[in-house]
Amino acid sequence: MKFAHQFATAVFIASTLSLAGCASTPTKESAGEYIDDAALTTKVKASIFNEPSLKSTEINVETFKGTVQLSGFVAQPADITRAGEIARGVKGVKEVKNDIRVK
Repeated sequence: MKFAHQFATAVFIASTLSLAGCASTPTKESAGEYIDDAALTTKVKASIFNEPSLKSTEINVETFKGTVQLSGFVAQPADITRAGEIARGVKGVKEVKNDIRVK
């Protein structure tokens, strides 16, 4: 019986540690968040690509825990605003940090 209790305790500790490895921290995403962020990045890039007034090749998109960061260069200040609006319009985006600059 003692062995069974020790085994159960060991299994509990191992499963707890493995779950902790999947949890997110303020600077590290969980596996699920990483996949969600990759999907958001793809959706935002596609939305920007589909906007004829923007040169999507000059706009970078990164996502961390639902916050999208835009960077790169555009020709006009209005393009900065438009890219931010497009990113905010993508379902699942929590926040947009717009660091795009006019060249």
